[in-house]
Amino acid sequence: MRDYIELTKPRITWLILMSTGIGYFFGLPGAANWRQFLSGIHLLSLFHTTLGTGLMASGTAALNQWYEREADRRMRRTSNRPLPSGRVSANGALVFGILVSLAGFLDLWLGANLLAGLIGLFTLTSYLFVYTPLKQRTWWSTTVGAIPGAMPPLIGFAAAAGAITREAWVLGAILFLWQFPHFYSIAWMYKEDYARAGIRMLPVVEPDCRSTARQIVLFGLALIPVSLVPGILGMSGRIYLAGALSLGIWFLYSGVRVALERTAVRARGVLLTSVLYLPLIYGLMLFDRPGL
Repeated sequence: MRDYIELTKPRITWLILMSTGIGYFFGLPGAANWRQFLSGIHLLSLFHTTLGTGLMASGTAALNQWYEREADRRMRRTSNRPLPSGRVSANGALVFGILVSLAGFLDLWLGANLLAGLIGLFTLTSYLFVYTPLKQRTWWSTTVGAIPGAMPPLIGFAAAAGAITREAWVLGAILFLWQFPHFYSIAWMYKEDYARAGIRMLPVVEPDCRSTARQIVLFGLALIPVSLVPGILGMSGRIYLAGALSLGIWFLYSGVRVALERTAVRARGVLLTSVLYLPLIYGLMLFDRPGL
């Protein structure tokens, strides 16, 4: 059972569920407050939204590892995963991934609404059938993969509101831009591994990492104004605006350092900053939500 749970990548799933929960909260109708948020009907809907999204994310992770099991076998950091190590059979992982994904879609549809379920289904199919195959062909796969990666807050918003509005797109845009420094730093740190597996990440295609550093800085820079939009739209207040600006500058600073020095140590610094940035900016959104 531990091996099957490992297929679901729980350390990544918690970030997905955090983004889904933020989307749900901001999708609540009217000037939602904590009392309304904690009411029975919303708690039940949030439970199904979280469970359904978690199941779909887990199923997607399992199916992705099934597809990439040969590539994982050639990479040091992934060679001990359940599939390449032989602890889980390929057929077992395939059936497990399909069943868990199907359960997640049904729970989103029946426990929340059809729109949330369809966004979840789009996330799964675009990740597995577009992004994953592209990883062996072009470094643009990172850009393509950022699209399904930005869907969790839209799933949560749709589950609460039954529609997608500009507020939902803003939350998705923040997550979309955040992914580039995050994943480029990972690709930088493990570029030799990716090269052995034939995965054409940008640091593999251009080993001097100048282009990778430039991408990290550009997307970090773009994230700053986009992260301020929730304050401009009234989703959060002035405390959020000041905090988001400070966090954005801090995130950008980590990118500038890696651009100046271009070392794996600085790339790890970007990764650690990105892992802290997301929960901090989400926390600011909730803390400074008008009407709370």
